[in-house]
Amino acid sequence: MEQVYIGLGSNLAAPEQQLDAALMALIQLPQTSLVRSSAYYSSAPLGPADQPRYTNAAVLLETSLTAHQLLDHLQAIELNQGRQRKAERWGPRTLDLDILLFGKRIIDDERLCVPHYHMHARPFVLLPLAELCPADFQLPDGRWLKDLLSSCPVDPTLQRLHTPQLSTTQAVDPSRDD
Repeated sequence: MEQVYIGLGSNLAAPEQQLDAALMALIQLPQTSLVRSSAYYSSAPLGPADQPRYTNAAVLLETSLTAHQLLDHLQAIELNQGRQRKAERWGPRTLDLDILLFGKRIIDDERLCVPHYHMHARPFVLLPLAELCPADFQLPDGRWLKDLLSSCPVDPTLQRLHTPQLSTTQAVDPSRDD
């Protein structure tokens, strides 16, 4: 089983409910257990400023899926919740699910870059991630989470909202392949 950290974000169609629905979908993933969720955070959008604020969080999963199998499942959840992939980067979206870390692996291919390529500059990613990791957490590329946090640009508008109330235990059933 790999420990995997996923970043969640939404700024359309009731963002907190979008994240709630995404958490419920993550619980249902095959060969996967949702271990813990961070609090929800409200953040200013990246990119075009004429879009609503985002709601962000991070979760810790344990999975026996490969990174690309998990990516396929995450993209299916996004599409199921109305995500429309457009050429515009950092535009508004109903749901964004990013693999931040996948065990101790470094992955860099045409579909996936892990550790997530911009997490070091995004307080709305690092603060939720820090809620889930030990204080002395080291990323697979050798960087320390505490160093990323201390050098990350400050977002004075970032607000901690609340922690979702979910049952975060889901027994892993290796025979489940849906």
